[in-house]
Amino acid sequence: MQTFIGSVAACLLLMGLLLPNRLLAQTAQISGTIRTDDNQPLPGANVVLKGQGKGTSTDGNGRYSITAGPGQVLVISAIGYQNAELTVGNVGSSTTLDATLTEAPSQLNELVVVGYGTQERKNLIGSVTQVNAEEIKTRPVASFEQQLQGRVAGVQVSANTGVPGDGLYFRIRGNTSINASNDPLYVVDGVFINNNSLQKITTQGQANNPLADLNPADIESISILKDAEATAIYGARAANGVVVITTKRGAYNAKTKVALNTSAGQAWAPKLWDLVTGPEHATIINEAWINDGKPVATRPFRPVTEGGRGLPEEQPTYDRLGYIFRAGILQNYDLSVSGGNQQTRFYLGGGYTSQQATLRTNDFARASFKLNLDHELTDHIRVGTSNSFAQSTRSNARVGDGPQGGILQAALHTPTYLPKVNADGSYAKWAGFDNLDVLINNTDMQSTSTRYIGNLYGEWDILQGRSASSLKFRSSWSLDYNLYDEYEYWNTLTNRGSANKGLGTSSLSQNTIWINEQTLQFRRTLDSHAFGVLVGNTIQGNVNKQTQAQGTNFPSDDFRQLSSASVTTSSSARSQNRLVSFFGRVDYNFARKYFLEASLRGDASSRFGANHRWGYFPSAGVAWQIKQEGFLRDLRAISDLKLRASIGWTGNQNGINDFASRGLWGGGFNYQDNPGTFPTQLANPDLKWETTRQINAGLNVGLFNNRIGLEINAYEKYTYDLLIQVPLAQSTGFSSIFRNDGEISNRGLELGLNTVNIQGKDLTWNTSFNISANRNRIEKLSIPVDASYNVERLVQGYPYHAYFVYKQLRVDPETGDAVYDDYNKDGVITAADRQYVGTALPTFVGGLNNTLTYKGFDLSVFVNFSSGGLVYNSNRFFHESGGTRDDRRAINKNQLTRWQKPGDITDVPRVTTLGNNYNLSPTSRFVEDGSFVRLSSVVLGYTLPKALLRKVGISSARVYYNGSNLWLLSRYQGPDPEVNVTANATTQGYDLGTPPIPRTAQFGLNLTL
Repeated sequence: MQTFIGSVAACLLLMGLLLPNRLLAQTAQISGTIRTDDNQPLPGANVVLKGQGKGTSTDGNGRYSITAGPGQVLVISAIGYQNAELTVGNVGSSTTLDATLTEAPSQLNELVVVGYGTQERKNLIGSVTQVNAEEIKTRPVASFEQQLQGRVAGVQVSANTGVPGDGLYFRIRGNTSINASNDPLYVVDGVFINNNSLQKITTQGQANNPLADLNPADIESISILKDAEATAIYGARAANGVVVITTKRGAYNAKTKVALNTSAGQAWAPKLWDLVTGPEHATIINEAWINDGKPVATRPFRPVTEGGRGLPEEQPTYDRLGYIFRAGILQNYDLSVSGGNQQTRFYLGGGYTSQQATLRTNDFARASFKLNLDHELTDHIRVGTSNSFAQSTRSNARVGDGPQGGILQAALHTPTYLPKVNADGSYAKWAGFDNLDVLINNTDMQSTSTRYIGNLYGEWDILQGRSASSLKFRSSWSLDYNLYDEYEYWNTLTNRGSANKGLGTSSLSQNTIWINEQTLQFRRTLDSHAFGVLVGNTIQGNVNKQTQAQGTNFPSDDFRQLSSASVTTSSSARSQNRLVSFFGRVDYNFARKYFLEASLRGDASSRFGANHRWGYFPSAGVAWQIKQEGFLRDLRAISDLKLRASIGWTGNQNGINDFASRGLWGGGFNYQDNPGTFPTQLANPDLKWETTRQINAGLNVGLFNNRIGLEINAYEKYTYDLLIQVPLAQSTGFSSIFRNDGEISNRGLELGLNTVNIQGKDLTWNTSFNISANRNRIEKLSIPVDASYNVERLVQGYPYHAYFVYKQLRVDPETGDAVYDDYNKDGVITAADRQYVGTALPTFVGGLNNTLTYKGFDLSVFVNFSSGGLVYNSNRFFHESGGTRDDRRAINKNQLTRWQKPGDITDVPRVTTLGNNYNLSPTSRFVEDGSFVRLSSVVLGYTLPKALLRKVGISSARVYYNGSNLWLLSRYQGPDPEVNVTANATTQGYDLGTPPIPRTAQFGLNLTL
């Protein structure tokens, strides 16, 4: 037995000595290179022996080395890439095994549209936010920019009125200009489009929005380029940011898809002004009469037998506001066909939108057609075209300031006790306002915008097929053509018409922008190095023509064509400008870890004199993908960590006239039937570009496989050489001259957070949140600029849209008189006591969106908010007039809280026509907090089961409900804190006779065949 055991032990010992040598003979050093699917080395990839957990990582050149034997499996993985497996075969002393990893679908790998191309989100250096149009298109507004409200950090959007198709306030990182434009540059499929209204017939300060000509249903994505690194490639037009719009295209080798989207619903005004009743109005007027020290016996509202208007309690109350607001009908229909074969892809789309404003007589309708076509002539050459055609029609009304012809003004400002008709049955007119029935039944203001936006391009892949290099040449021709036709007629029942025996105006405006552009782009990958070069040039021309004619003294209201008028006048104008540009950009990255990008653009504009025609706008940016460093590769909780920084200069010339630097003469200055000319503008050959320098620092963080994504940006924008129209002494013979004078700064912080809260088979929950703050300051301005209505001023040392008013400290509880701050301490209240009390610019703005899906159901709830911006409630200025306007203006309910007896505590002084209680303007009493939280959108949808749809040949079908502006939280006393009376860029937050943003509810159907 012992012999047997000893023999076994000897055998085991022998095996123990020989087995390791045997195993060593079957293992070897396995090495290789891991590359991405675009043939770039992939550093930081993990190479692990399957089932053992032992492994290594690739170096900066994507190389690895590991010991393995035959049959063992190497698992290769990397953040953002799909795993790959390699099986070790028969080995010698060493074996080479290479692998290629394909990028996994994720937000980081998403292609983002930037200037003249696309980039992967994870490689971005600049501050760029891309919005998927599918996420915002259900909001029933006329233009896509309003759909962006609250969606993008650093972007402030607000509607001037609740009328569809009206102008908007759109700012990217603050105001940078005074007389030049503060609007961003809009680029649609490579076409620089016009966003300035061509409207010439006034609607009392409001302007129609030309971007409402674009059908949001045709848009695929919207990129907001915010910092100089992202925008400088656009040079002279990019100081206010760039909005790059990409429309939908078909797909190669794809089945033809037919998509129908339709919706219908209603819009209604959520809140209106609260006016006093007839008896309350009469009581206040009588009280003011008595407070003025006038005899009680002669008070306005006393028995008719005593010569008065009747006792206060006898006064009727007429509701005019309820009469002019309605439930507006909303309709939308979009049909598209898309697809393609191996060589050609196409997208055809047609749409019709009809929106009635809640304010009567205001309607907007748009019919649109879209054709995008791309064709591969050869493997190396392709051609394509993008075409958008739209016709937008509007039934306009005067909305905003001005008594004549204003429908809302006639209803809102006419005292409620005054009758609608006179005793003889004729139409009653009060205080310069038209009769409301006359306006509703006889307003005739029509406009039609006919617009074409398109381009034709050709591309040649010169080095196609070489894995490490590519060289592409592209040439394109683009056109933006807009014909704007307006007409109005005021019949003899209206104030304007009766004064002129009929008044008709016709205006025809035509704007044409043409662009020719060439780009050459080279890319090269060499081991861990990748770089690209882009060079190009642009030639652009813009021609604007306008003809207007007016006629008066018509035979009757049945003859409305201007040819029927006995007196006609006409005018015409033509203006043009040219822009020539050369630009270039270089980018480099090492091992997808260190990124560098720089660009330079030179622009020459015909708007400037020979001394400063050219402007040069450089930028540079760097980024560090910290996640790719060795000390973070194995920390799987962090899936993305990138630090960015950039600096650059951009320009602005928009907003000044085409000949701003030149001395101009004008014709039409005739004398005794002899033609004459006259100098109209003084030359300034030293006029030069308005320039903005911007510094940006950003941080991107992704956690837990990017289920949490955070982006933070801090920036400083400094604008100098402001283009300002400076007043001149009358002795010069000219009223003003364009000059470079002034500097403005903007400093801000932006935060965006995206989270995947739940990601299950049946249930998902995603959240996106953004908030941004901007601090604006006018750093230098030699001459203060008064904005419209003499409430806001642009003054050195203060922010844009600054309110300078008389500051009311309190109402004296003993006397009931308003006490104002004697700012200069001279003992009297004069114009010198007007002081800064705040700005219309908000402290911060943002939005919060939650999207949930459960099986076939989806729910999206979006809230946007704004804090700190002030609003001047000019309606209250007129409505809380303390008896000074009697039958010339209505009175609102807030006047009922006035001081009436000693000891009353209120901020509304005693009613009187004497002193400063109501005769001092503007005062801080009417400057209100415009902060708000708005439930902007609620969308609830259900997608029908595919198994059911296949039986009837339908690919997908979804029904949904969409409600917008369903709830508003604000301390502002008007209906809506967002409205603004004028499209003037220097005025914001001024509320006077503007209809509120409506609430809407609609049901819709998305159908795909």
